[in-house]
Amino acid sequence: MSITTCKTCFQDTHWSWTEAFDKFGFYDGDGLVMTEHVAQALRKKRYTVTTEPWGCHNVVVTSIVSKKGRALIPARSNLGYDDPLDYLPKRIIKLLDDAFPEDGKVQP
Repeated sequence: MSITTCKTCFQDTHWSWTEAFDKFGFYDGDGLVMTEHVAQALRKKRYTVTTEPWGCHNVVVTSIVSKKGRALIPARSNLGYDDPLDYLPKRIIKLLDDAFPEDGKVQP
């Protein structure tokens, strides 16, 4: 899990990039929500990424589109509930694993 120090409470928060695809991720939005950081990592590689609020306080990645215009989140996936490791292309998983390594520090 990646580690980010909360700017409010100064505590280290351990999190996984997969939480950005989970309706209940980041303690159902009550924790340090890092969805935009995950989206930015993809945008830096020229993917088009959409994030949307889900419920009253959580934000989820709802769309990833390749440079060629191909949707990378299959329509058959139960968005917000299915494990992104089961439906995302391997190259996206690798990109996010590399961007948010196990025990890697991520600035808020």
